[in-house]
Amino acid sequence: MPFPATAVVPRATPRHALAEAFDAVRAHSCTLAAPLSDEDQCVQSMPDASPVKWHLAHTTWFFETMVLQPCVPGYRPADARYAFLFNSYYEALGPRHPRPARGLLTRPSGQEVRRYRAAVDGAVRRFLDSADDATFAKAEPALTLGLHHEQQHQELLLTDVLHLLSQNPLDPAYRPPAHAPAARAPTPLGWVDHPAREAVIGHAGGGFAFDNEGPAHRVLLHPYQLADRPVSCGEFLAFIRDGGYRDPQWWLSDGWAAVSTHGWDAPLYWRAAGTSEPTSFTLHGLRPLDLAEPVSHVSLYEAAAYAAWAGARLPTEFEWEAAAPAATGDVWEWTRSAYDPYPGFQPFAGAAAEYNGKFMMGQVVLRGGSAATPPGHVRPTYRNFFPPSARWQFSGLRLARNL
Repeated sequence: MPFPATAVVPRATPRHALAEAFDAVRAHSCTLAAPLSDEDQCVQSMPDASPVKWHLAHTTWFFETMVLQPCVPGYRPADARYAFLFNSYYEALGPRHPRPARGLLTRPSGQEVRRYRAAVDGAVRRFLDSADDATFAKAEPALTLGLHHEQQHQELLLTDVLHLLSQNPLDPAYRPPAHAPAARAPTPLGWVDHPAREAVIGHAGGGFAFDNEGPAHRVLLHPYQLADRPVSCGEFLAFIRDGGYRDPQWWLSDGWAAVSTHGWDAPLYWRAAGTSEPTSFTLHGLRPLDLAEPVSHVSLYEAAAYAAWAGARLPTEFEWEAAAPAATGDVWEWTRSAYDPYPGFQPFAGAAAEYNGKFMMGQVVLRGGSAATPPGHVRPTYRNFFPPSARWQFSGLRLARNL
């Protein structure tokens, strides 16, 4: 499922490289939105998703609020009302429009949001061209964070669009595939042994990292095995056909409650899983299920149930990072680790302190990256996180076993 590549945000950020990355990242968001009509971009399909128009405006508000207002004397927001509409969750920055009601924001129009982006982009470029070295040094951390923040929203834009289009009975494609996918034979699952050892986990400096990736610290790992690839659709289909969704022995208590309450019987976008011709709704439309590709759009509960059925378990995030699988597949991989702060965790300074730490409760860590993750936006220490019931993300699993 290839998409147009965004620029890699530079690890070293001299002014010209940061300006080039800014242009590329900002343009890529517009490229992702281009196949969508203004009607597509305004709709919110569920409270956990956001309209495309909101993503485009929110990432713009971030640069305006975190960079331009603190660093450009006399800067006046393009529209002072936008702070209420496009603040996501920053309590320190004032009240905001309720998240579940973002789809009701038919105004400003899509055209006005595009003008807003252009105005802020121009202001940032003028700042980069004219700021003295001391002012640039002050702004550089927020600019770099803003680029990585926008890359996160580029992935969210695609996941939210997929959920939106899946609600349409016409099964519309976000973008038709460039070519018909080649048939692939599933490869046997292999295992890699990892001996007991003390490992250094977390970002140790040198290049950008989110605050939740540090500080680096030591953990003791017991001997384990890690699968050499994520679980495939064909393997997960065998779990379904063996009655996996009907047998409570494989499920965590909350997971079985979710299955019973919501009627889950397959990953989120699968259809006709109980027939000889199962299909999956994708960003390229409805397609026959590819048995060789990694299973996607499963919750932590489904991942853990499959692992139990397969006589294995999910890895901890520390086991995953210490192994650092070279090929992360097309999915974020659930771990069995709660999203907790590392020892000595320090949040970002200023308003960005609310970026990650406030969510460190009731979430589970995923590692790796997905087909929707912008190139250059993954690293072994990256800690993605979602509630255990979340299924609309490109989330799958890799098995682990005790040695």
